[in-house]
Amino acid sequence: MSMAMPRLLGLLLLAASCALGAGAAQAHPHVWITAASELIYAPDGSITGVRHAWTFDDMFSTYALQGIETKTKGVYSREELSSLAQTNVDSLKEFAFFTFAKADGKKEKFQEPVDYFLEYKDAALTLHFTLPLKAPVKPKELALEVYDPSFFIDFQLADKNPIQLVGLPPPAR
Repeated sequence: MSMAMPRLLGLLLLAASCALGAGAAQAHPHVWITAASELIYAPDGSITGVRHAWTFDDMFSTYALQGIETKTKGVYSREELSSLAQTNVDSLKEFAFFTFAKADGKKEKFQEPVDYFLEYKDAALTLHFTLPLKAPVKPKELALEVYDPSFFIDFQLADKNPIQLVGLPPPAR
C-alpha cells in the first residue's frame, strides 16, 4: 500500500467533514475539477450510463501523488496509479459520485463504477470512470448534473467537447 492512499483518503475525509461543518457563507472550493462526460447509448437508443473524465487541479494532483513510487521520476503509469484510482472511486461512493440523473423527471440510480483508471498528463491527474445506470432508460428528456452540493469541489465543464453522445443511433426514418 502506497503512502498516497492514506493521505488521499484522509484528505477526502477532511474535505467531507469541512464541507459538512461549513455554513453557506463559509463554503468555498478546495479542489477544482475540469469535467468532460459522455452519455453512453445502446444500439436500441437507450442510455446505459455516463463516462466521466475529471481532471484535477495541479495542487490536488501534486498532493495526491506524494509517496507513489515510480520506475521513472515524474512519469506515472496506469499500473502505478491503480491503487490511487481505487481509493478515489471508493471515496466518491459516499457522495454518489457527484453525479445525479433524472429521466423524464424520475430520479435514476447508478451501479458501481467500472473501467476506472487514473492518468497523469501535463502535471495533472485525470480520473476516468464509467457509471452504468441500474436500468437503461429511453427518456424524452434526461437531466444530468455533476456537482458538489457542499461547494468543497468546484466542477467546471471542459472548454472542448465537455459532453458527448457515444453510440447514439441515427434517428428512425
